[in-house]
Parts: sequence; C-alpha cells; structure tokens
Amino acid sequence: MKGLNLLCCCVASLLLLGTAEEVEDASEPTKRDRSHLESTLKLNEDKPADDFSGALQRLRKIYHSSIKPLEQSYRYNELRQHEITAYPGRTLGSSATDGEITSKPMVLFLGPWSVGKSSMINYLLGLDDTPYQLYTGAEPTTSEFTVIMHGPKLKTIEGIVMAADSARSFSPLEKFGQNFLEKLIGIEVPHKLLERVTFVDTPGIIENRKQQERGYPFNDVCQWFIDRADLIFVVFDPTKLDVGLELEMLFRQLKGRESQIRIILNKADSLATQELMRVYGALFWSLAPLINVTEPPRVYVSSFWPQEYHPDTHKDLFLKEEISLLEDLNQVIENRMENKIAFIRQHAIRVRIHALLVDRYLQTYKDKMTFFSDGELVFRDIVEDPDKFFIFKSILAKTNVSKFDLPNREAYKDFFGINPITSFKLLSQQCSYMGGCYLEKIEKAITRELPDLLGSIGLGKKPNVLSCDITGCGETPKNRYRKP
Repeated sequence: MKGLNLLCCCVASLLLLGTAEEVEDASEPTKRDRSHLESTLKLNEDKPADDFSGALQRLRKIYHSSIKPLEQSYRYNELRQHEITAYPGRTLGSSATDGEITSKPMVLFLGPWSVGKSSMINYLLGLDDTPYQLYTGAEPTTSEFTVIMHGPKLKTIEGIVMAADSARSFSPLEKFGQNFLEKLIGIEVPHKLLERVTFVDTPGIIENRKQQERGYPFNDVCQWFIDRADLIFVVFDPTKLDVGLELEMLFRQLKGRESQIRIILNKADSLATQELMRVYGALFWSLAPLINVTEPPRVYVSSFWPQEYHPDTHKDLFLKEEISLLEDLNQVIENRMENKIAFIRQHAIRVRIHALLVDRYLQTYKDKMTFFSDGELVFRDIVEDPDKFFIFKSILAKTNVSKFDLPNREAYKDFFGINPITSFKLLSQQCSYMGGCYLEKIEKAITRELPDLLGSIGLGKKPNVLSCDITGCGETPKNRYRKP
C-alpha cells in the first residue's frame, strides 16, 4: 500500500513538473530564424575581408600631397561652417585626419524615441539576451550617441577618450564641448559584421523637449554624423508619425543626402492589413513636405526584432522587405572603397572651385584698387554683388567646373566676414620649385590619380604600396629646374 502511494506521488509530481515546463515554454516568445540575415550579410563566410590597405595608403598620400595644401591655404574649413547653404550634402571634415579617410562605412540610426532603433541594432548583430545588447524599452531609453564598433573583446569607451584618440575618426567631436562628450559612448563588440561597418545609435527625438535642455547642440552633432554617414536609417513606428519642429529640422539637415536615406516603418506586424495601409499612407503624408525630391527615399516595412512575426500578418512580405534592407546594407559595405575614393574626389572638386573663387575675388579686388581707394568699401561692393564683376561666371569658363557645382553666393559674405581678402595669395603665387603649383596638383588628383585608383579597385586590382612608384603618389618631388 505504501509503495502504491509513493508511485502515485511520483506520477503526480512528474505531471506537475511537465505542466510547469509547458507553461514556461508557452510564455517564452519564439525566436525568429536568422539564417537569411547571416547569408545576406555573409557572416558565415570564412574568407578574410578584402584588403584595401594599399589603396588606402595611396588615397592618404593623394589627399595630403595634392588636396590638403590648397584646402588649408584657402581655409575651406571656414566655408564649411556655412555648408548647408554653400554645399548641401556630404562633406569631409576640415583638414581630415587619417582616421576619417580610413574609417569603415558608418550606418546612422535616426528617428523618434522608442521606435525600435536600438532593438534593430540588437537584431542585426544578434545581441539579444547577451551581455552586449543595447538597453531598450517603451520609454525613452537612449540618451547618448552610442557608437558600436569592432573590438577584440567587449569594451565600453568614454566619449572623452574617443575624442582624445587621434587614431579614431571622432576627434573632431571635441568642438561640441564637454557636456556632449559625456553623452557620447563607444562600445566595442567582437562581431564579424562590425569588422566591415560601424553603427551609430542616436537619442530619440522628443518634440516636447527644447534643444537647449539637452545641454549640447543636438542638431549640430546630428549634422556632424549625417555628413559622415554612408547609410541613414530614419525609423518610425505606427504610433509616432507626427512631425514636430525637431524632426522637421532633422530632415532639413538631411537635404542633399536623399540617396543615403532609407525610411523604415518598424513594428509593422502589430497592425492588421487595412490599418497598415492607412499608416503607410499617413507616413508619406507627414513626410511629403519635408522631402522635396522627385524620387522619394526607399521605404522598408517590417518588424526588426528577434521575435516571430505576429500571426495573421503578411510574414512573407515582411521577410522580403527585411532581406531587401539587408542587401542594401551589404551593398554599401561591398562598395565602401569605391564610395570613399569617389567622395574624396568630390571633396577635391569643391576645394578647387573654392580656391578659384577666392582667387577671382582677390584678383578683382586688386584690379579695382587705386591709390586713393578705400579697400573696405571696394571689397564690400564686390561681395554684395559678385555678378556685377562676373565672379562666378568667370569660374564657369574654367575646365571641369559645372554651374551645378558652384556654391551659394551668400556663403561668401560670411566667409569673407571672418577671413579678410588681403590674407590670401593669388593661385599664381602658390607655386614652388620643389613642390609645383597647388592648382596643378589638385587638378592632377581630380583628373588622373583618383580616377585611376577608382578604376583599379573596380577591376578587382588591389594596388599595393609599390604601385605608388608608377603613379607618383608617394615619390619625392623632383626639381624640374635642376640640370641632369
């Protein structure tokens, strides 16, 4: 009898244990399969990443020897203070460091608070339920600019350390003050994807919070990251489609970067089909006044987190959208070297045009000055009405200058307000026996050196350091006036 009672107790205990395990399993959400993510981003491939060290060395030498001298001589970085009106679009940091030139592609996440930016980064990197995951929640959780980059082990880096390290590309952020550096944090994670790309998570936009309450120039910091981003994800969710002043200012800063913008409607599986169609239309209605371009940015509709899609939703559609976004991201990574060379060339073109304009302003000033002239009044007349003196039209007569590349005239009023015209030299005086002329060197970089480097990358030829002997990018300048 006692044995029978004991057997009954054991069976009951096993049944209760099994029921508890079933309840626990039922309460645990099902994780989504990640095989498509790993295959699209090539995370399972064992082959080493492409080695572009030789091409990067050539690119650095071209920049430092052919572009930077003219950039510094004509103070192009001062014009960049008015770059939104002068040159909308991506720009290079003033006197760019090697860290900026050799940096990995940057993917920037922007959008309102609690729309899933941090959750999306966790999902892409597979960081959920690991010590590495970014903190997420329904309330505003990310109050810092968080840079997620590759490292041999998990490591957190303070903003003041990142800004002080000249080997990194974040040293220019020091200009935004110590209050901002306290809101900047770097996280190194040993992840294969981060060997090829860097993610930047930003504080969510809160429309009822004034910018000055943040304690640092939030819009200026966003502009700095926007200028350097290769891909910009602007994330929304179905509950936060309203556009306020801060979001409107953000899209104004994105002007000229439409090709890098991707709009993401996140948490799409939380809606029924009819509701999703209405939300999709409302999103375009809200953004239409802010994105004034012929072709709107690509919009991805899905749910970017590790949990399975909600039942009775368009799972196949969401999965295809997710794969399209991953292919978009992978394309940016694959083309990182070509994009960097093309961008440096675009920067060189802008520096050259700026130097030609300053030279033309200076030449006109010298031509109009007489012994009895008031130099300040003469130059003020030139700056106020440059068309009267054919300043910009004369530049168009130069080779390789398009009227669509000319900067805004108003930017030069501010530029010459802080840089007296008499502090510059004519381009004809910017020559030396050993180094040649600044203008000739930058034109050679634009027309020959950078296109040749880009072509060699496109053909799959990874130039090594010795190829600099052929192109002349690293050779010692020869004295053309010395007899053999």
